[in-house]
Amino acid sequence: MSIESSSQPTQLDDAIIAAVDGSVISYQAVAWAAVEAGLHHCRLHLVTSMGIEASLGVGMSVGEADVEWLRKDSERILTEATRIARTAAPGDEPRITTEVSVEAIIPLLIERSAYARMLVVGSRGMGAFRRGVLGSVSTATTHHAHCPVAVIHGNPAIDAVSATQPILVGVDGTSNSVAALDLAFEEASRRKVGLTALHAWSDVSGLDVPVAGWDGAQESAQATLAEALAGHTERYPDVTVRRIVLANRPVRALLDESANAQLIVVGSHGRGGFTSMVLGSTSNALLHSVEVPMIVVRERA
Repeated sequence: MSIESSSQPTQLDDAIIAAVDGSVISYQAVAWAAVEAGLHHCRLHLVTSMGIEASLGVGMSVGEADVEWLRKDSERILTEATRIARTAAPGDEPRITTEVSVEAIIPLLIERSAYARMLVVGSRGMGAFRRGVLGSVSTATTHHAHCPVAVIHGNPAIDAVSATQPILVGVDGTSNSVAALDLAFEEASRRKVGLTALHAWSDVSGLDVPVAGWDGAQESAQATLAEALAGHTERYPDVTVRRIVLANRPVRALLDESANAQLIVVGSHGRGGFTSMVLGSTSNALLHSVEVPMIVVRERA
């Protein structure tokens, strides 16, 4: 196993980067990332940090023996992660590189994201003092990364049954959906599965939906979805698209439909988004509630 320098991030161009901290869920994230790297025929870069988060270790001193233990433990984690990656993608095993960094994991991943194809993290981690809580990593990277971020929630959905399920993408009718649709169609095409495009046009649901103007609003929502899909369906004729238009809250609608999907793809912000550094309410709420893997997509600057 090689331990690569963290001083040359441009060498990670187009790689999928997976963060691992030794927790079960981070290893599940590695397994998902390995399958993803195999589908895209790109490098899988596994990274772990032996740095102590300042918020967790203020005033703490680390001796030479502690540093050596941290390094050996990090190498052990990466060895196990490499084994899991190779097992997860035996037929399409990607090129795997590893890195032990002394930098704090959050700023490291955000820096690396400027060059990577995708970041992959677990939704939560060990909470060990020297690695921080992986949940804070997923929150920070989905808010601030420069590339798409995949968050794995304990079910990597890479088994034979899940692999036949469609990709679910949220469409809100804004430019924010374009990048999410691009990625969702590509994922569906590479995985040889269908795509479910969902547009929820109301901020209320159930009995609260107003009756007045229902037909007009429904027709407008269907037109919005059709317009958003038009160019994508032409570029990906191999992808069967199921269209869903609902008068419902986007979070509730996507969460309900995610039970029938192997992966959910959403934009980083939608109708209520302010800047590229703000995670939208829909994607933020889903981040903490879905069970299947989720990719938050933002356009590169």
